[in-house]
Amino acid sequence: QLAESGGGLVQAGNSLKLSCVASGRTLHVHSMSWFRQAPGKEREFVACINWNAAITSYADSVKGRFTISRDHAKNTLYLEMNSLKPEDTAVYYCAKSRQYGTMCYEAIGDYDGWGQGTQVTVSS
Repeated sequence: QLAESGGGLVQAGNSLKLSCVASGRTLHVHSMSWFRQAPGKEREFVACINWNAAITSYADSVKGRFTISRDHAKNTLYLEMNSLKPEDTAVYYCAKSRQYGTMCYEAIGDYDGWGQGTQVTVSS
């Protein structure tokens, strides 16, 4: 039901924009997040946004470089990634919160819907 796209191979300093399209149900009432998982590492929180985009939160490692947004009309979540670094290399996943999205949630356990992931590789 969640499908990410937009990943790829880029050089350090460049940008990418990821998209996550939901099919089969509306996500308007849920908070949404991006997580990522690098080889040999645990999945980690990247950014989240509440249902009406009034609240966003970012991991310290991406703050100031990444921007999360959503388009209710398109049922789509985005992650704009600028000034990419080699340490941003990972598979990026979008996720839907279990709860209604009045708040932003950063724990994996707060999410019950996941996409298949899209690979982002940043070369130095």
